[in-house]
Amino acid sequence: MDRLDIDIASQLAQLTLGHVRREYPHSESFRSQNVDDQPGAPGDNHPIFYGSYDWHSCVHGHWLLARLLRRFPGLPEAGHIQALFDQSYTADKVAAELAFFQRPGRAGFERPYGWCWLLKLFAELAQLEDQRSGGWRDQLQPLVYEIADRLQMYLPRLLYPIRSGTHSNTAFALLLALDYASQFDSSLAELLKAQARQYYLNDVGYQGWEPGGEDFLSPGWQEALLMKEALGVEFAEWFEAFLPELAAGRPAQLLIPVEVSDRSDGRLAHLDGLNLSRAWCQRQVLSALPASYAARDTIQASATSHLQAGAAHLQDDYMGEHWLATFLVLAFDGL
Repeated sequence: MDRLDIDIASQLAQLTLGHVRREYPHSESFRSQNVDDQPGAPGDNHPIFYGSYDWHSCVHGHWLLARLLRRFPGLPEAGHIQALFDQSYTADKVAAELAFFQRPGRAGFERPYGWCWLLKLFAELAQLEDQRSGGWRDQLQPLVYEIADRLQMYLPRLLYPIRSGTHSNTAFALLLALDYASQFDSSLAELLKAQARQYYLNDVGYQGWEPGGEDFLSPGWQEALLMKEALGVEFAEWFEAFLPELAAGRPAQLLIPVEVSDRSDGRLAHLDGLNLSRAWCQRQVLSALPASYAARDTIQASATSHLQAGAAHLQDDYMGEHWLATFLVLAFDGL
């Protein structure tokens, strides 16, 4: 399994349709302002993105379905996906989602991971609607504009990048947001590229102190993929300085798939996602390096082994089932 075809797409669509409307179990974290400010049922707070265990996973579940529908218009599940979008992207439901974000104490809700997946979803819907009419993107715009504005205000205040391997990772957020901004918001795109340079341009000799025990992103590989997009023709030189010993297999821990001890533990199950996200980053980074680059075979072999390791566990437990398919498609397709 090394590419996305209609049979795999159909399996992933069925899997995702099975959880984007599954309300429980559900996890959510936000600040309550007072005794009366208590969370309601997920579907009351989020009439669109209430499934898939948490808000951000439901958002990127929608992205996954939009991507599969765009890539494979003849998908057997196409009618079910279109019906979901027709029922979800309505003015009243988007207004309710927006109202949740605008309540006091919600300024940091889903920042930055969920924010940037929402922007990515919007960009995917825009491409999908070039093929078929739906009006979904237009309905989602008020929420998307709110989030884009929040991101533009937040980034200049983030003086240092967050280099974790989980939801707060800055490189991942900038990368997803850049896909949206390059199409719809030139001032945000300029800010994202400027911030990427500010945060990462001078990074050299990455030591590869990863993985963390609950990571689903590789801080090093994620940074490299962002800089591929931010630097363009300057990227290959930057990358050789960033990982100068890769041809010799160092740092070794960046090239070896990780193991998972307990897939029923949601945080430990993150490591299956790390294997898939590393494969995604490695394959995309490789595409930007010259044919003469000495570590091409090393990166390719690592990407293949990571992809195989992650793809084998999509449905072992709901703690992975509700989100891993998204990262499999990233590994196959890129952004």
